[in-house]
Amino acid sequence: MQERVRLVVLFGGQSAEHDVSRVTARHVLGAASPERYAIDAIGISRDGDWVRTDAVAAIQATGGDAPQALEVQGDSVDPSLVTTDGELPVVVLPLLHGPMGEDGTVQGMLDLADVPYVGTGVLGSALCMDKAMAKQAAASFGIPQAAWRTLHVEDLVSLDHDALLRELGPVVFVKPANMGSSVGVSRADSVTALHEALELAASYDEWIVVEEGVDAREIEVGVLGNRRLEASVAGEIVPGDDFYSYDDKYHDGVAETLVPADLTPAQSDEVRALACRAGEALRVQGLARVDFFLEEPGRGFLLNEINTMPGFTPISMFPKLWEATGVSYPELIDRLVALAVERHATRTAHRSTGR
Repeated sequence: MQERVRLVVLFGGQSAEHDVSRVTARHVLGAASPERYAIDAIGISRDGDWVRTDAVAAIQATGGDAPQALEVQGDSVDPSLVTTDGELPVVVLPLLHGPMGEDGTVQGMLDLADVPYVGTGVLGSALCMDKAMAKQAAASFGIPQAAWRTLHVEDLVSLDHDALLRELGPVVFVKPANMGSSVGVSRADSVTALHEALELAASYDEWIVVEEGVDAREIEVGVLGNRRLEASVAGEIVPGDDFYSYDDKYHDGVAETLVPADLTPAQSDEVRALACRAGEALRVQGLARVDFFLEEPGRGFLLNEINTMPGFTPISMFPKLWEATGVSYPELIDRLVALAVERHATRTAHRSTGR
């Protein structure tokens, strides 16, 4: 891409991952080239209000060394107006994590506005956001996974907790189906702990996933592309907590990231190929981080989940993986914008004419 682009950065949002998005946005604004992009930062409050922040110039002037998180403050804007520009082509970068942003809702709005945007489309976003449906889809493609059960909140009234632990235990992980950044995730190894974990997950979503606990390493791979994906080197997370929790990711900072992961060449090739296969099966486009468990000895690589808008915080794995693969942070932004334009052109060329 040679032409200067108006890059509309959406951040904040109405999910429990609002604060994570604000931190991500601050770092992206600090890294995006002012020569290549006329940046317009639009914050979405927890109540759903859209505002235009005036902090872009200050953040770019300091290279991102401004306040830790970008504030959702500024003049109110009409969402329908942020996708048009009389002079420059527009690309939207929705740095929104979790429901009401990463789940296909905003993607659908942008499709209706006929504007290019970074990341996966409606179907893939919704599918990867809903862990229960993602697991079913991955299973249909033969992607290896740990055992799981999907529950609805109405199932909890008559649930046999002992039977569930016998089926999946002795240790299980309980997750809201539609949430990320480990929000609402708990480890349970008793009936009491399972009951509490289910109640916590149910406070975030009506659908709940209960997974078999596996004694495994946590391996992550970044992918880029549209119809065909390419994989970064693999990295490894060594949690500082019982598992890679929200606090471990964003507050405590005691988790260790190893890039590249200590894998054999054969293992590295296998997990990178599996990441592309899983991403393509679940209609990932643009970018994603594909997370695996490595059970050794045992079943080898097991798909954990696919995150279609991974974080760009200083301790986030996705940018580190691509930096180790030879793609710098600013170059990563450029590639994502180019992929958005490419995908929009493809969709436009194949749009139904009603014939």
